[in-house]
Amino acid sequence: MLATRSRLLLNISRRATTPHYTATARAAGKGRSGQVHSNDEAPLTLSLALPKALGGLGDGTNPEQLFAMGYASCFLGAMQMMAGRLGKSDAVKDAVIHTSVHLGEAEQIGGFGVAVDIRVEGVEDEEVIKAGHEACPYSRALVHGIEVNVSKA
Repeated sequence: MLATRSRLLLNISRRATTPHYTATARAAGKGRSGQVHSNDEAPLTLSLALPKALGGLGDGTNPEQLFAMGYASCFLGAMQMMAGRLGKSDAVKDAVIHTSVHLGEAEQIGGFGVAVDIRVEGVEDEEVIKAGHEACPYSRALVHGIEVNVSKA
């Protein structure tokens, strides 16, 4: 028998009139070999390239790299915030987060899926690491799921 785990869908509070922050991005061109652009406070444009492992030249950034970098920085910030709240700010003064985002076949549903490994360097306090994981929006989204709205522009 297949064990199922119920998930709590994580939504932004509807009581708030607006989210604390919204980042926007646009992708155009040939998908994983196209361009992405963010027109926020500090605009960023990147050319994407399919990694060699997926048959590309590997001569540009790919979505998994962007996801890994975003997750690493978010996890670090969440862990630092929680260490401060726990009165343990010194526990994270030398913290470095290493993330690996693996793209592969999704079990049971087919198609692509992702798995993430996070390694925390320079922090020995398990309570701080756990609190950071529980507070990190990336971790929360992957553990609990999030609302995704798709519509025509």
